[in-house]
Amino acid sequence: MSYKAPLKDMLFGIQHLANIEQIAQIPGFEDAGFDTAQAVLEECAKFSEGVLSPLNWEGDKNPSSWKDGVVTTTPGFKNAFKQYAEGGWQGLQHPADFGGQGLPKTIGAVCGEMVNSANMSFALCPMLTDGAIEALLTAGSSELKAVYLEKLVSGEWTGTMNLTEPQAGSDLAAVRTRAEPQADGSYKVFGTKIYITYGEHDMADNIVHLVLARASGAPEGVKGISLFVVPKFMVNADGSVGARNDVHCVSIEHKLGIKASPTAVLQFGDHGGAAGFIVGEENRGLEYMFIMMNAARYAVGVQGIAIAERAYQKAVAFAKDRVQSRPVDGSIKASAAIIYHPDVKRMLMTMRAYTEGCRAMATVAAAAYDAAHQHPDADVRKQNLAFYEFMVPLVKGYSTEMSQEVTSLGIQVHGGMGFIEETGAAQYYRDARILTIYEGTTAIQANDLVGRKTVRDGGQTAKGIAAQIEATEAELREQGSDDALAVAKRLSAAREAFVDVVEFVAANTRGEPNAVFAGSVPYLMLAGNVVAGWQMARSLLVAQAQLAQGVDASFMQAKITTARFYADHLLTKVPGMRDSIVEGADSVNALALDAF
Repeated sequence: MSYKAPLKDMLFGIQHLANIEQIAQIPGFEDAGFDTAQAVLEECAKFSEGVLSPLNWEGDKNPSSWKDGVVTTTPGFKNAFKQYAEGGWQGLQHPADFGGQGLPKTIGAVCGEMVNSANMSFALCPMLTDGAIEALLTAGSSELKAVYLEKLVSGEWTGTMNLTEPQAGSDLAAVRTRAEPQADGSYKVFGTKIYITYGEHDMADNIVHLVLARASGAPEGVKGISLFVVPKFMVNADGSVGARNDVHCVSIEHKLGIKASPTAVLQFGDHGGAAGFIVGEENRGLEYMFIMMNAARYAVGVQGIAIAERAYQKAVAFAKDRVQSRPVDGSIKASAAIIYHPDVKRMLMTMRAYTEGCRAMATVAAAAYDAAHQHPDADVRKQNLAFYEFMVPLVKGYSTEMSQEVTSLGIQVHGGMGFIEETGAAQYYRDARILTIYEGTTAIQANDLVGRKTVRDGGQTAKGIAAQIEATEAELREQGSDDALAVAKRLSAAREAFVDVVEFVAANTRGEPNAVFAGSVPYLMLAGNVVAGWQMARSLLVAQAQLAQGVDASFMQAKITTARFYADHLLTKVPGMRDSIVEGADSVNALALDAF
């Protein structure tokens, strides 16, 4: 089944939840109002549906291959990437000073969802390039920016993020790649990096590796890590590609999913040292890398939404076509399409509600990012930055864990046919499985939520969000419809549970860390559930107002119904999760280790 971008829902979120017209009042975004958003999204939908989606199944069957250090991507990928670059998609939300279009993240993130829904393996390449661009924009010298940024923004060159090493995993304190300073100010880089997405490929003229390494004499631990640009090919004075640098792909991984995306093992310095150029200052590499990491974490959350949408669309199409058994209410006297069966409807509604809730949460987070970085008022920037940073682990963690359930339900809707590769449902399940692992596992996102986002400010940002949720509850009660009152009841109970957990985490992390971290992932899932549910409640209010005005009745009624389902079936999980977190730590930690 081909992919169809859910433009109505995307534009609903951009217009009514993210308030794109307010973003268009921010200096630099004056031309980025709703009309621009609609035009850009429609063009992105055409490209994603027409060019990228047809290659998705091909990439699973015929993945990238490695031979003698050369990686050849899936047939069609190179030409698709050429079209992607020529269409200006790589530079969509990057500065016009370097050839980009300078559009807000609120628009760019939704385009990212479409590209990932159409073909996640393909989308990983521009996603990592986005991170490299952000790091250089923030910390790169004027010389590095002049050499690399325009080519990265145009899509002529691509970027990578090189953190992980065989002995280090997620523990970056254990990084051993070394960088030796040279007389000309450059460095020679030596070491091995693993799990490097698009670390080698044939789609672009050059690959710009951003590499964590230790400069000579650096202290141990994360305080001794620096960040370096190590290009695949050296760059001549005129900007053209020159001699091959001493960085080589020695293998690519054989994976459960995202098979068309080459995941490389890169060897630096086997032939005298790879030329590297420091980004910013020595020993601040982790700080700079987190610029890339945070961009990538948000983008991976969008990948979770994207793959959930694709799985939902396929499950709906199958449920409407697959005939099996009579409806339990006797409304049809013969076998009917399985979409008539209540349990199939429950599964489809679960898939739909999760996906729409997480999309709304990610869209609102993107709007906060735009205000945090571009708004002229310093206080507004500060407030939005705190909100966005709180959202990043939720978008990454909750949306990707959600995608595991949604793609699994997609297979369940298909029944036995879902277990057969030829139907295509299994690919989404396999592709989604990496999302809770790379760019920091769900537990790492939860650690971030606990430490940096909750304990550091005593839970004040979280409680500020709870106050906004409470205001939405008041609006629901004032609206007064049966649906609004029902959602208000569920949202209120969920908010109260959220505040209880925030207070527990803020009060006990330092004194009883094992008790808090036993429930850190459940805390993340609870918080993500509440915030997504809050956005669905806001959606219901908008949809009811639009419905009253006669605007797109079928869409608005579906939005109301989906919001009500989210409240009745997903938000209702929150109070029980609160009990597990606040009262259940002892049973997590009680079992003797030798009893496992």
